[in-house]
Amino acid sequence: MIYTPVSAKINRGLYLKLKKYNISFSINRIIKRVLEEKVRKREEEEIKETLKKVQEILKEIPSSELVKVIRMSREEK
Repeated sequence: MIYTPVSAKINRGLYLKLKKYNISFSINRIIKRVLEEKVRKREEEEIKETLKKVQEILKEIPSSELVKVIRMSREEK
């Protein structure tokens, strides 16, 4: 896996509070987790949109035709 460096700036006040309250943090883990979550949400949105489009297409196909195609597919296996 190839990695790309990413940096983040936080306000000095927040940084000082983290130090004051001895809150340890791993910027790397936090950034990675947040970015992964954002990507996951966008992928879910994309999948939902695709499913809506597929659903609209399938509505136009008679159910008898779908049954026929499914049976043919099973027989091929």
